[in-house]
Amino acid sequence: MIAGLQSRHDPDRGRRYKPRKLHADKAYDQPDLRKWVRGKRIGVRIARKGIESSERLGRHRWVIERTMSWLSGYRRISPRCERNPRNYLGFLGLAAALCCYKRYVRLAT
Repeated sequence: MIAGLQSRHDPDRGRRYKPRKLHADKAYDQPDLRKWVRGKRIGVRIARKGIESSERLGRHRWVIERTMSWLSGYRRISPRCERNPRNYLGFLGLAAALCCYKRYVRLAT
């Protein structure tokens, strides 16, 4: 995923930007992976096996896992249901919009 990541252009600032830090759990604790990510000039925050608890990373991971849980509630997003990438991305955008709308309604009332 990181190898396919491209820096994006920010029209407001007039420059390219990329992620500043990578958060991962103990499964990604490999010296060559840490070295490779640092070579890309991205900060590494990976829990070390046998040394650190992954609980501190939980607050960052929870946001991602919660979002994936919300999106998995929509049946058409399952890759088995939709094989065409354009349709899949369309349904993914629609599901994300619905999740945001539901969250907004819940917070506004």
